Formats: sequence, C-alpha cells, structure tokens
Amino acid sequence: MKRIEVEGLPEEPLAAAGLFHQNWLDPIERALSGGQDVVVTMPSADHTHTEWRRAAAAMLARKYTPLRVNVAAGEGAALDGIVDYLGKAPGVTGHYLEAAK
Repeated sequence: MKRIEVEGLPEEPLAAAGLFHQNWLDPIERALSGGQDVVVTMPSADHTHTEWRRAAAAMLARKYTPLRVNVAAGEGAALDGIVDYLGKAPGVTGHYLEAAK
C-alpha cells in the first residue's frame, strides 16, 4: 500500500480542501491509476475538516474500486498504527480515520 503524506494544509477548512484538491489529488490519482492501493496521511485537524476529508476518501474509493484508498490523520506512532492496520485490512476502503491524540 502506497502512503502519500499530505502536508502544508491551511487551518481554515475550505482553504484546506481547495489546496488538497489542487496539489494532492493528482499524485493520489496517479498512484491509484497505476494499480496501487493508497493510504493518504495528513496532520490532525479540528472537527471542521472531518466532512471534506470523509468525502474525499469515499469518492476516491468509489472511483477506483476495487483498489483501496483511505485517509488517515494524526501524528507519530498513533498514525503509523492506523497505516499498519490498513495495510493488513483488505476489505477496508473509503474511510477517514483519526488517530487518538
């Protein structure tokens, strides 16, 4: 499973969603188009970012079925644990997961 680390998103959710789609969607879709399952990781954010992140995960998963794509947020070992889990969970796709703080 390819891990794509998203960085540099603004704190404001609409701006963050726009920057994600402008700068990160293409590399994610290239990996998926190449036949790779993908986990997208990004830093934690407050609850105002949850919906756009869920929507991105769900829409990418629908578009690239049967490949798997998930979005995970957090830092350090907690985020790495989610990524490890997703690598071993062949039926999990289209989800946004947040690591405990």
